[in-house]
Amino acid sequence: MIFAAGLLQAASSIVATRVGARFGLLNTMVFTHLPSNILLILVPLMPTLPLAITVLLLRFALSQMDVPTRQAYIAAMVDPDERTAAAATTNTARYVARPFGPLVGTALMHSVALGAPWVVAGTLKSAYDLILWREFRKVALPS
Repeated sequence: MIFAAGLLQAASSIVATRVGARFGLLNTMVFTHLPSNILLILVPLMPTLPLAITVLLLRFALSQMDVPTRQAYIAAMVDPDERTAAAATTNTARYVARPFGPLVGTALMHSVALGAPWVVAGTLKSAYDLILWREFRKVALPS
């Protein structure tokens, strides 16, 4: 399953360039990531392991489409001499929270329910997507 997930993520990154060119970078970031997060919420609700794996693999097929489009969007929005710093800032923000995931996930599984980390993660990621879209949908990319 991990092998298939990796292949699906790689393929989604490649497809993202075409989708981004057709629908716009911000729309591609948000409207591929949002369904991915809804699928994340659905994983613990699946009644069987094969269905849960299928939903998770579908999620992996969409989950990385935001990465190349986000990088291109940031590069387009900032001055060329600020691109490295902007990329470093966004990457750092993403990776700083990761070490706390297992700790928070374990606490949620122990105190709430086994599926709680999936639901909380999907909900937080969905909120991020919706806020991102609301704040930037009217911001034109520099030409």
